[in-house]
Amino acid sequence: SEGVPMMFWVDEKAGSYGVAAETSTQSSGASGDPKAETVALDATLVIAVVNTGTGVQTQYNHLPAIRFQADGTVDEPATHLYVSNDYVMSLTARHSRVLFGASIHPYRRDAVAEVERCARAGAVLCKWLPITQRIDPADPRCIPMYEALAHFGLPLLSHTGWEQALPRLDPTVAAPSRLVPALERGVTVIAAHSGTGAVPGEGSYRDQFMRLAREHERLYGDTAGMSLPNRWGDYEALLADDTVRGKLVHGSDWPIPAFPRPARHGWRATLALVAEPNQLRRDILIKRALGFDDAYWRRAGQDVLRMAKGGQ
Repeated sequence: SEGVPMMFWVDEKAGSYGVAAETSTQSSGASGDPKAETVALDATLVIAVVNTGTGVQTQYNHLPAIRFQADGTVDEPATHLYVSNDYVMSLTARHSRVLFGASIHPYRRDAVAEVERCARAGAVLCKWLPITQRIDPADPRCIPMYEALAHFGLPLLSHTGWEQALPRLDPTVAAPSRLVPALERGVTVIAAHSGTGAVPGEGSYRDQFMRLAREHERLYGDTAGMSLPNRWGDYEALLADDTVRGKLVHGSDWPIPAFPRPARHGWRATLALVAEPNQLRRDILIKRALGFDDAYWRRAGQDVLRMAKGGQ
């Protein structure tokens, strides 16, 4: 947060959300943060706010918000729009098919203690979105958390490549190579999106991910969001390399929609796939049609978690 509190706000009516530094101008309806970001949702998606708090809801420019303090922790007394690790723990206690994925900012003063707490509560991994959370995985401040993740056998699922759905607050941390310090300290890492997602003028980190996947036994990549047009061209390269293909795990990126590539599937098959209304099922059908084998669907639960726990 660069030394100032940050506000994550949601506008249900406009179908948008964003992040901005908390400034004295917020009451006027303007943001005094030149780096403020606003994201408009696709017309097919709906965003809603559920206030589970008992106090006055935190607001930014008269919109519901989460307030993050300068040290990266949530200002809980003033925040009610927030999904905490405790809430996810409660879901897993009630629903046996829900797994606990924790989210812990490594710059928190209590990051290591929170890793231990979540691990003992049954967490199966930790998730980061560095480009939005302003986390540099190569920052030395991450090292204590890496050591804790390795100790408790928790994989790190970290976004790689560019981000189009959430605010991009620090584009300098998009490269998969920023995760090498975690790998060097024994953390099993899943590079979300496998470094893919090229957009005009920005390039892609796919080739960098592929090189690192060949060099580091503990590095995997997921296929979340890869059924989007800006990632269609990445399937061929990832599947053509036997080593990299064996490091891919399933990811959907739901509620981001999945679209088949007509040039790959043909129009008849494309129309049949698009006719599937369930986006999760459609993503699976697209990947099956592309030739993902049985091992791919089991890899996250069998290989990745076993390696993270020290198994062979």
